[in-house]
Amino acid sequence: MKHRYLILPASIALASCTLGPDFQLPGVTGGTKWKEGAATPAARLPDNWWRLFNDSELNRLIDHSLAANNDLAAAKARVDTSRALVAVDQARMFPTLDLMGSAGISRSSSDVLRGNIPSGVDVDLESQHYRSSFDLAYDPDLWGRNKRLIEASSAQAAASEALLDSQRLGVAAEVARQYFLLRGLDAQEAVLDDTLKSRREALDIQKSKMDAGLTDGLAFSRARTEVELADNDLALVQRQRGSAEHALAVLCGVTPSDFSVAARTPISTLPSIRAGLPAEVLMRRPDVRAAEQQLRAANAQIGVAEAAFYPNFSLSAGGGFESVDAKRFLNWENRVLSLGANVAAPIFDGGTNKANYQAARSRYDEALAKYRQTLLVALREVEDALVDLKGLAHSRASLERAVTSAKDTQQLAQERYDKGLTNYLDVVDAERGVLQTRLALSQVEAQQRITLAALAKALGGGWSGK
Repeated sequence: MKHRYLILPASIALASCTLGPDFQLPGVTGGTKWKEGAATPAARLPDNWWRLFNDSELNRLIDHSLAANNDLAAAKARVDTSRALVAVDQARMFPTLDLMGSAGISRSSSDVLRGNIPSGVDVDLESQHYRSSFDLAYDPDLWGRNKRLIEASSAQAAASEALLDSQRLGVAAEVARQYFLLRGLDAQEAVLDDTLKSRREALDIQKSKMDAGLTDGLAFSRARTEVELADNDLALVQRQRGSAEHALAVLCGVTPSDFSVAARTPISTLPSIRAGLPAEVLMRRPDVRAAEQQLRAANAQIGVAEAAFYPNFSLSAGGGFESVDAKRFLNWENRVLSLGANVAAPIFDGGTNKANYQAARSRYDEALAKYRQTLLVALREVEDALVDLKGLAHSRASLERAVTSAKDTQQLAQERYDKGLTNYLDVVDAERGVLQTRLALSQVEAQQRITLAALAKALGGGWSGK
């Protein structure tokens, strides 16, 4: 009898055994330099990094989108789900206690019973049965299967939280991209409005000359063509602006019919965002943290699969009352007690456990490959943003000089035409040059802001401390 009471302490002592490999993060640092920029330590971006652009309308839109975006709401629900599943696995470490109760009445067939009982013996055809007990069950987790399950679900919960951070960063960056695109289109629309105004004035002048018989109408026809082309360009810009505004509405969780952004010229100043060191970027990126946690979960699942090869032990106990008479149900002599230990050892499973273990190993290899790929993509996105910013800065400087030169050309062409030294086609070509360079400059300025937002996203934004 004494040996029976040694079962529980011995089981608890064995429970310290945890199968499967302990997690170790692959040693990947990302290098010490950037190909397209200087690698120097830099301060972490603020959580609200978009405020570096000093645009109150942008701040309002991103704050609204982070509070109302439906994709973010779904991601938050996934985080809550993953946390609840951790609690489910944690509950496996504790005993379960159930209150069981039953009551019933039955009646047997008279012919059956009396046919098997000697005559003269009184038989009660009806019987009652009452039972109530507390049943206790406990899995001592000898091989650490439950510990590995908790480790896996906790890692999955951490991964879902990191993915929520990544999605928040993506929503903020996409709002910034659409907003800067919209402001760039506002700038192009302002250029086209100026162009249309001057071309309509030129068209009126050419019409007056044609009506006075000073020209044969060719210059008027060309002037009218230029007005219509500029009007077509304006319609194209307005159509693109409408699409950007609709995209912003969806990001903010608002129907497009109830959403609008007033037109205005963009702010000219640009913030300074430094890349820092590659290792810092990898630590800040929420998608890298998510990939790391998914790798951790896959590693823990190997231990779960390995534990299936070993016997499973469980302890049980119960106590209560059982009687055939409700009046005597709680009498002490009607008490029932039970205490037991169960063991189930796999003997033949057709290779199921081996296949599950191989699958767990393969899933870990898959998670490891995804983790390494996530690191490479993270570093590439920073390099892309850096090389784009470098190229855009060069393009902007060139276009600013080109605008000045094109305006000089237009003035000279107009003066020569007014003096009768050249035809109106030279004036048209010069005006086209001014328009094209001004539009290109507006596009580059917008793209600089879009790329700075992309760099902020590539650097991990400001959620690395969560």
